[in-house]
Amino acid sequence: MIGEIAALATALFWSFATIFFTFGSKKVGVIQLNIDRLFFASLYLFVTMIILGIVPQITESQILWLVLSAIAGLVLGDTFLFKSFAEIGPRLSLLIMSFAPPLAAILAYIFIGEILNIWAIIGITVTTAGVFLVILEKGEDNKITIKNKWGFFWAFLGMLGQAVGLIFAKIAIKEADINPFIASFTRIFSAFIMLLPIGYLTKRYRFGYAPYRGISKAILAPTIGAILGPYLGITLSLIAIQHTKVGIASTLMATTPILMLPISHYFMKEKLNWQSIVGAFVAVLGVAILFLK
Repeated sequence: MIGEIAALATALFWSFATIFFTFGSKKVGVIQLNIDRLFFASLYLFVTMIILGIVPQITESQILWLVLSAIAGLVLGDTFLFKSFAEIGPRLSLLIMSFAPPLAAILAYIFIGEILNIWAIIGITVTTAGVFLVILEKGEDNKITIKNKWGFFWAFLGMLGQAVGLIFAKIAIKEADINPFIASFTRIFSAFIMLLPIGYLTKRYRFGYAPYRGISKAILAPTIGAILGPYLGITLSLIAIQHTKVGIASTLMATTPILMLPISHYFMKEKLNWQSIVGAFVAVLGVAILFLK
């Protein structure tokens, strides 16, 4: 139950973080935003470990798997996802990402031998169908051109990267007990270290406040967004896969579009149509099945 609750909390925090990251990626660029948010998340986690007096206890093998997880999920997966956000918008990007749970479940079965019972499979299928129905709706933001059709490819790579990243993280967690803050810091800081020289050498990253000058609101993306996304979201996602199976955790974490419905309705004044409402009920039914499996 702890894993399922942590996974849902992850989806909730990411639903708010997505708003910040979508706005930020359009204003300052994908690489700039990705590096800055990882920097702030690493800083927040480091301060948290000092305040809580957490002593790092982690094996070399766990570090290796977590670094590989960072490369797949944060360096490649998130970068491709943010790029798709900027090109085809969050709704279409998340439409493709909705297939991540079944993919993660299949990969978990192949590589770490996680077997799901029939009710878990039904729950994953129903929840994924509900999420898919919500973000399938047509809208002005879904209009695409030849120029940005690559966004679908970036979203697919983002989906693949995040699924593989969860598998590598699960392998590290299964090896020995590890504090989730330490595991999260290892993933996030290693991703930051790898992305920083790439961004600097490709001239897509600038240090300091300069990239945000004139668009001061964009600074909220890496600062506040980092708290909601990498700091809370990634830490809780590691707690989730520590206490439940990857396929189940991934499915619950993929309910972000469902949780974004009231946010979009009340704060962004978007109208909810019947398709969104039906999809939300279907997804909630799937979530209930996963909790009662």
